[in-house]
Order: sequence, then C-alpha cells, then structure tokens
Amino acid sequence: MTKAIRIHQAGGPEVLSWDTIEKSDPGPGEAYIRQTAIGLNYIDVYHRTGLYPIGALPQPIGTEAAGIVEAIGESVTEVAIGDRVVYAPVLGAYAEARIIAAEKLIKVPENISDQTAAAMMLKGMTVHMLLFKCYAVQPGDTILIHAAAGGVGNILCQWANHLGVTVIGTVGNDEKAEKARA
Repeated sequence: MTKAIRIHQAGGPEVLSWDTIEKSDPGPGEAYIRQTAIGLNYIDVYHRTGLYPIGALPQPIGTEAAGIVEAIGESVTEVAIGDRVVYAPVLGAYAEARIIAAEKLIKVPENISDQTAAAMMLKGMTVHMLLFKCYAVQPGDTILIHAAAGGVGNILCQWANHLGVTVIGTVGNDEKAEKARA
C-alpha cells in the first residue's frame, strides 16, 4: 500500500483526499519510483477545480516529481534500480510512490537536489518552448519578459542571458526587481 493525494470531484482545496492506494509491480517498460519531492504548479489548481478536466475520477493530481527507482519492469533500459530521477508533465505526481513509463524519466545529476529537480521541470520545459519553439531567439535579440522574478521568468531570464539575448524584465515591486537583476 502507498498513499496519494487524489480528487474525487472538482472543487476547492477541500476536495483533496489523502487516499490509500494499492501498490503494484511495474509492467513492461515501466518503473516504480518512491517519490522524494513533488513540484507544485498552477496547472494543479486548474486540474483540481475542473478548469482542465483530467478524466475519470478519483484521480491523483500533480505533474512533476523526483524520486528513486525501486523496481523496473521487463525491457526497461532507460533507468536502473537506485537511480535518482525526475519527470514532467505526467499526471499523478501527488503520491508517495507510483508506477510510470520509464521513457518519461530523466536521471538527476548529483549536483542537483531532488527538490530543485522536482520544482524546475515543468517551468524549464515551458521556457524551452518559449525560447526555441514560439520564437527561436538568437544572440543579439532583445526580449521582454513579464514577471521576470517568477518561476518561469527566473529561468527564462537566465537561459536567454546565457544565449546572448538582451533581456528586459518587468516585475511588481523593488524586491522582485532585485531578484530579477541577480
């Protein structure tokens, strides 16, 4: 048995339920991970409230987490037992442990904590999309980043700066301005 935060109906925070769920063995191509850190994102609220429907209920919510591989199914070559891993966006992160497709897992480098890994994946993927898919930035470009001190903005400013882009950021107060400048 393991535990997961699930919703049985859409609504406010009161619909979050700490449920006991059956533990099963991973099937072919799957890994069982014990989660050590879970990322929290605005999309989790959208799932909980029903703004973004997530399918049949009850359902665990959350889309990113880090953990340790404790078992693997047949034909898994991406990860091994004992690997520290992270994933996003895969629904069901609000859980102590879970089974997940091994191809969705990324090994976490030793110099990155589980907490950092779990908190940055979805935001990092969003930044990648903005920098390379919406518009492929080039060195010398100038871009405007709103909420430059927020989660996505923070990563976006640093990554764009690393690419040689001139970054102009907006923030809501002096404290956030200092954070963005740093």
